[in-house]
This record gives sequence, structure tokens and C-alpha cells, in this order.
Amino acid sequence: MTKTALITGAARGIGLATAHRFLEEGWQVVMVDRDGPELRSAAASRQDVLAIEADISVPEDVARMMTETENRFGRLDALVNNAGVADFGPIRETTFERWRTVMATNLDGVFLVSQAAIALLSKQGGSIVNIASISGLRASTLRVAYGTSKAAVIQLTLQQAAELGEFGIRANAVAPGPVDTKLALAVHSPEIRAAYHDALPLNRYGSEKEIANGIWFLSSPDASFVTGQVLAVDGGFEAVGIGLPALRR
Repeated sequence: MTKTALITGAARGIGLATAHRFLEEGWQVVMVDRDGPELRSAAASRQDVLAIEADISVPEDVARMMTETENRFGRLDALVNNAGVADFGPIRETTFERWRTVMATNLDGVFLVSQAAIALLSKQGGSIVNIASISGLRASTLRVAYGTSKAAVIQLTLQQAAELGEFGIRANAVAPGPVDTKLALAVHSPEIRAAYHDALPLNRYGSEKEIANGIWFLSSPDASFVTGQVLAVDGGFEAVGIGLPALRR
């Protein structure tokens, strides 16, 4: 039977690249995003894609997602918790409202969707891949909410691995480093981009497809004995250095 993956934040960027990767492997894909027009454009009219407009921080939306997935495809083999929001600013300027906006999607959403997916995933065993960030592994300026949310996602991944293994469910995280997304292009100045290039052993940003390849590996049968791990797909950024002065300006 054809396997099914559910990917949140799938209308663009890493989520869309990941959807394409699963489709290339012959899987059915549930693409979830709260940006309805962009999602419908990305999903087009493929018969092997189910597009669901939903907000993962809303429990009722999450329950509906799982019902629609089961009704359409009857199974779920891989969950990719990719949806997230970025908010960069100094601690003193980060209001509680901004903090909660980040946590609602980046942490609460991962918890809600993963919990709701357990029943479907456990029917035949499956995989959860949570998209964390290099900012969850190492501190940096201007990332008090974002970095903290991603560090929490890493710990949540370990909890999932510890508790869900008995149901045949594996849980891992991917921690992307600097990636050439529209968001990065919008917020990274030429100075910051040059500093990242200097700090990365591979001397370049990663691509969305390269992150998708890491997600695919952890979701695939090739990783059948891998759980509770954090895979940094970061060009070696985690391996060297501790800071970029350009990011402090």
C-alpha cells in the first residue's frame, strides 16, 4: 500500500521541498499550511496530494487535519512538523505577545500535531521528524523566543522517542543551519551572509532540497533503527566557532 506523509508548513520553503521529495519517492502527501492561496497553488491538482488549510496552534484545526488525512488516505507513515514562525529581536524588546506567537506555532503546534498523529502512526509504525534549528543547539543574539522554542522542540523530540518507541514510532529532529530561503534572503544583510559564509566549513548556505534530503532520510526505512537523534544539516556550523559579530549589529 502506498505510504502517506503529512507535512506542516508545506506551502513554501523547506516544507514544499520536503513534499516534493516524498512525492519523488512515490508517497502520498498531505500538505498543511495556514496560507490557503499559497498552499492551493503549491499543491496544484495532483491526485496524490491532499491540501489542508489549517493553523497547527488551534486544536480543532489539528483534529480536522487528522480526520481528513484518514478519510482520504487511510494511513499515516510519516509526520514532518515543519511549520514555524521566526521573530528576531533583543530580549528587552521581545514582548510577551511576540513570545507567545512564536511558542504557539513552533512548540505548541508540534506538540498538538504529534499527539494527534499517534493513533494513525501507530497502526503500522511510522516516523516523526520535527524541524528544529541550529538556534536550538547554540545560543545567538536576537533569538530569545525563536531559539528557546527550537531548543524545546529538541527536548520534545527526545520525549517522543522515549515514549512512542513501543508503538513502533520513531522521533527525530533536523536542525537546519543557514538556508537559502525567501525569509533568509529578506532578513540577512550582505554583511551577515558574508559572515555566515566565513563561519561555515562548507563556505555557503544550504539549499531547501538539502534539508529535505535529511528529513527524507530520517523518515525513510533507511533510518529504521534511528530515533531520539538531532541531525544538524548545517554545513558544519555546529562543529566550529561560537558567534558571529555581524549578527550583533
